Amino acid sequence: MNVGMRVLRGTLLAALVVATVPVAAVVAVPLVSSPAAAQTLSSISVEGNRRVELETIRSYFKPDASGRLDQASIDDGLKALIETGLFQDVRINRVGGRLVVSVVENPVINRVAFEGNKKVKDDQLTAEIQSKPRGTFSRPMVQSDVQRIVEIYRHSGRYDVRVTPEIVEQPNNRVDLIFTINEGGKTGIKSIEFIGNHAFSSYRLKDVIKTHESNFLSFLGGGDVYDPDRVEADRDLLRRYYLKHGFADVQIVAALTEYDPARHGFLVTFKIDEGQQYRVGSVTFESSIPSLDGNSLRSFSRVNVGALYNAEALEKSVEEMQVEASRRGFAFAVVRPRGDRNFDAHTVSIVFAIDEGPRTYIERINIRGNTRTRDYVIRREFDISEGDAYNRSLVDRAERRLKNLDFFKTVKITTEPGSSSDRVILDVDVEDKSTGDFSVSGGYSTTQGALAEVSVSERNLLGRGLFAKASVQYGQYARGYSLSFVEPYLLDYRVALGLDLYQREQLANQYISYNVKTLGFSPRLGFGLREDLTLQLRYSIYQQEIGLPDVLRNCNNNIGDPNYNPSPAFMNLNGTWDGSSLGCYSDGEASLPIRQELERGRTLTSMLGYTLTYNTLDNNKNPTEGLLIDFRQDFAGVGGDVKYLKTAIDAKYYQPLVSDIVGLVHLQGGILNNIGNYAGQNGIRMLDNFQMGPNLVRGFAPNGIGPRDINYLSTMDALGGTKYWGASVELQMPFWFLPKEVGLKGAVYADAGSLWDYKGPTSYALTNEFNAPGCVPSTSRTDPGTCAGLQYDDTNVIRTSAGVGLIWQSPFGPLRFDYAVPITKGKYDRVQEFRFGGGTTF
Repeated sequence: MNVGMRVLRGTLLAALVVATVPVAAVVAVPLVSSPAAAQTLSSISVEGNRRVELETIRSYFKPDASGRLDQASIDDGLKALIETGLFQDVRINRVGGRLVVSVVENPVINRVAFEGNKKVKDDQLTAEIQSKPRGTFSRPMVQSDVQRIVEIYRHSGRYDVRVTPEIVEQPNNRVDLIFTINEGGKTGIKSIEFIGNHAFSSYRLKDVIKTHESNFLSFLGGGDVYDPDRVEADRDLLRRYYLKHGFADVQIVAALTEYDPARHGFLVTFKIDEGQQYRVGSVTFESSIPSLDGNSLRSFSRVNVGALYNAEALEKSVEEMQVEASRRGFAFAVVRPRGDRNFDAHTVSIVFAIDEGPRTYIERINIRGNTRTRDYVIRREFDISEGDAYNRSLVDRAERRLKNLDFFKTVKITTEPGSSSDRVILDVDVEDKSTGDFSVSGGYSTTQGALAEVSVSERNLLGRGLFAKASVQYGQYARGYSLSFVEPYLLDYRVALGLDLYQREQLANQYISYNVKTLGFSPRLGFGLREDLTLQLRYSIYQQEIGLPDVLRNCNNNIGDPNYNPSPAFMNLNGTWDGSSLGCYSDGEASLPIRQELERGRTLTSMLGYTLTYNTLDNNKNPTEGLLIDFRQDFAGVGGDVKYLKTAIDAKYYQPLVSDIVGLVHLQGGILNNIGNYAGQNGIRMLDNFQMGPNLVRGFAPNGIGPRDINYLSTMDALGGTKYWGASVELQMPFWFLPKEVGLKGAVYADAGSLWDYKGPTSYALTNEFNAPGCVPSTSRTDPGTCAGLQYDDTNVIRTSAGVGLIWQSPFGPLRFDYAVPITKGKYDRVQEFRFGGGTTF
């Protein structure tokens, strides 16, 4: 009875294994004779194996301590063989006292191919699947690969994808595995809705998230593709946005997604519980560390009484306080913020509690996943190393820096226990991404005309974190090339060294009558003083040379010269020379300062300078809130031919108003001081003066305002000035009737400003110019005079204008159209009411 039960149990177990393992044509035959006579390992014979060694198959049958195989060991061996995936058929029989294992091996994959895939490359699919050439064919593995391919397509927004595996048998037990893919159409986001939002409109919240609705330009981007990971990340972005604007109790209750078959796309709905908005009622500091006064860290707090509660500012305050405490020798100090809400007054009382944290040290920093980026490039973003005290704020700062490098697809820093209770191990997991760019850019503006650029850049050169870029520009009125290189950590210090070599040529156009060639080299050093404050030191050396078109160099006033060709100013109406002494420049020639530069030839400028930048903008490309201030000074005179001190400041303040309208106040000003002589001449070169137009007051042409040559029959070139100021007020508003993703905004604005105080020379002794002793210079635009002197208009008139604009954050790059009408202007200012500028990368 016992023997019969054991035989039955063995038969049922073998049948159960075959039924549960998804391998085609695997059959286990129960043993015919009684298993009471257990087998030894040497009595097992194997049939049908070609690639798998005999001893390898035998090794799956493990004998007991006496060296014999019972039925349970045989059943376990059978199950283990099937689970290897190496065989499509396994049979066990007992023949004449021997155990015979008959196997049919799975085929070997000869090649893996993909058909029908256009949106995803073969290389990407090959890297994701497990079936590989020269590997063993396994049907469960193939089914798993099908699902992997489907997931790849779904992450790229194609939910209608169909993948069919096909097997083509080849000689010698080999097969070709072919995945036939029907990619289907792109499944986009048809609508994004917000429920429960009262403080911020849906239009504004769509700016916060990364997911966008589909529109007619969606094919140029990928934000409209449904990605569940992106939608989940959007929940956190919305929450952080509310916390930044005072909503301490906000909850993003849910992010619901639903596929709409009628619209062939997804509907995404975010449910928000805003809570109430709080302001900071008080800020206090408490320290349980006797030798550390909490109030001494007050200057590192970015939280101010009366301001809106800002969780982001709170986090930065905690980080900077902990870093400062560490610098003072309190390596284990922990700053914990506490907020006590007053629900009636809608205020939060912030308390920064400084306590002695656990004495934990960093045992090791493990860096994983970086296949290209060198380890030291990652480690230098940490302000801590092995053996230092563990400081969570410094770890968070390092993670943020690594993400900002834009070298990696993902960055994650986790901790695990070390070899003892006071040790911790940091695991830094990253995934490298492509950091090289090749771009072809093109654009058109009313200033530069048509312009094209080809550039090649690499942000992580040789995996060492270096930046290099080479570009060539060729346009209607501008052309040249540039080479740039940046070492972000000079001598292992957090100091960026940049090197720029450039050559530019500006051609004569409707705004200037001359050509300018510039060849220069500029090394620079960049320092991050704070996250919102940077300093750049630079040295520039460049050579400039002016040229004139032939039409402005076509006269010869020397009667004795065989090439004598006097200007029309020398001719009477009957075509005879009238003996005038006006000189060639009166033939519609370029202004005398330009003629002087032409005769002087190449000029070398050697200059030291710096720029201090304060930036709190919420978005550098499309700002809606914050302040940006640039203050720069340049001192020319470290050798070279010119000497001056140039100072300029530019400030922009953005502030959200009502109904998604953003206000912008733009202030700018500059002064140029002459601190020496230019090549023996008093005054400043015309090319070094400030030249202003629509960059100061819209509605005027480039170089359209300020001092101007008004000599008789001259080209009336802009001379530039040494002082300027400008002020602008602008309101930017969306077009609510258009989809947010189109990226169109309108603007209305009013500008005011002025440029004045030309200090360049006003008379020159020019070669081939007829300057009679005692000649009388021109006194107006219509008076030719009898001398080659310079008459110019330098009236300090306040120029004003008002206008409207169209701003498009297009897939082709930022585009802007402006129409402005001057209200007040100078007598000789040049007007340009319409202006357009923009570019693209494709």
